Amino acid sequence: MIPSIERLKHTDSGNFFLMAGPCAIESEEMAMEIAEKIKTITDKLQIPYIFKGSYRKANRSRIDSFSGIGDEKALKILKKVADTFDIPVVTDIHSAEEAAMAAQYVDVLQIPAFLCRQTDILVAAAQTGKVVNIKKGQFLSAAAMQFAVNKVIDSGNTKVVLTERGTTFGYQDLVVDYRGIPEMQAMNVPVVMDITHSLQQPNQSSGVTGGKPELIETVARAAIAVGVDGIFIETHPNPAVAKSDGANMLRLDLLESLLTRLVAIRKTVNGFR
Repeated sequence: MIPSIERLKHTDSGNFFLMAGPCAIESEEMAMEIAEKIKTITDKLQIPYIFKGSYRKANRSRIDSFSGIGDEKALKILKKVADTFDIPVVTDIHSAEEAAMAAQYVDVLQIPAFLCRQTDILVAAAQTGKVVNIKKGQFLSAAAMQFAVNKVIDSGNTKVVLTERGTTFGYQDLVVDYRGIPEMQAMNVPVVMDITHSLQQPNQSSGVTGGKPELIETVARAAIAVGVDGIFIETHPNPAVAKSDGANMLRLDLLESLLTRLVAIRKTVNGFR
């Protein structure tokens, strides 16, 4: 299953779709560089592509952590990415009031995992008519996401996507339960595997989230083998200097080789259907 979005290309290729980009919009130059590179790769591999970038990071451990370059400035950059490369874009919202504002610039509104049970946010996102991507809370079972889906549908919007991003394991780690993918697909919505956030190590003593990017391909291969509809990857030309979530991001120059291998796995999986 692939969400219905006007600018989404290659939807008949049989491939998974991809949500990918930087964690946060740091500058127009950086966003355009990443979008152009991924657009070239996904056109080559016939992968439906949605550019991802947060216009603001509201959930930060420390008050001095980077939160954004300004809402309107970042949203205008997302719109420029969409118009320049003719691709859809997705961004997070953090309150009901943000839904209508962000919807003027993007194609998909993303509900952060920590906010996935907030009725007012889900209803406001639904009422924009945009695709609503709900990230599964680290504290919830896959089955519990049916209620979040219902809130959007009951608000008059059937364009829902669910994203798995790992489940809390102890205080400082996450684990992926792949049984949740088919369980959420049974809700008749596309299901995405958030590869990079599933490898976060939250609640570090430094107040900066850690991660295990060396396991990105492991998690991604397993998700494709299970039959996930889409994958979500945060990527940056130099994760070491990224202003948000650098510890678990994929280096941009490694993306093409990873996606090439995942497409090969997808073709094999399609042969069993």
